[in-house]
Amino acid sequence: MNTSMRSLLAGGVAAAVMLTSGVAAQAATTAYPKYKAPKIFGTTFQADPEHDFTKGIHSRRNGILRGRITGVRGTVAEYEPIKWKKGTETEGYFVGPPEGDVMAYASPIAKDVVFLSADGCGAATSATIDRKTGLGNKRCSKAVLIKRHDRRQQPSLITVHKGKIVKVQEIYVP
Repeated sequence: MNTSMRSLLAGGVAAAVMLTSGVAAQAATTAYPKYKAPKIFGTTFQADPEHDFTKGIHSRRNGILRGRITGVRGTVAEYEPIKWKKGTETEGYFVGPPEGDVMAYASPIAKDVVFLSADGCGAATSATIDRKTGLGNKRCSKAVLIKRHDRRQQPSLITVHKGKIVKVQEIYVP
């Protein structure tokens, strides 16, 4: 085998190893247990008995919170739990904790966060939802998540794993 052939073969093997390790690294960062989702239109705030709200705003424990992102600073999102309140003239709407309540969390948004939008990734407002659940199913970028949720407080299922937000799935509310 000549040297140029060996170089070509070695380069191909090196590229394959880099691709494989990159895939493995990607899988390792996105792998987390399947957490039990709360009722989408639950009428109580989800309890977090292990969380001490007197120690300042910090990440929620591992799991899925029915909530909304209330602000984004850099790549850290502040979020709060929400519950469904039945309406008298409409079916109802989501509400957060009462004014003055300190039920809030803050977590970094994972670099490989999964964001599933209920109304697409662009400026158009066409519903992109699972018709059975009312949950968003259009995958959008982290940039779209940050831009959108910094401006509006869309009800969502927010998955936290090891202190980071790893998934945000919007809840469609007409």
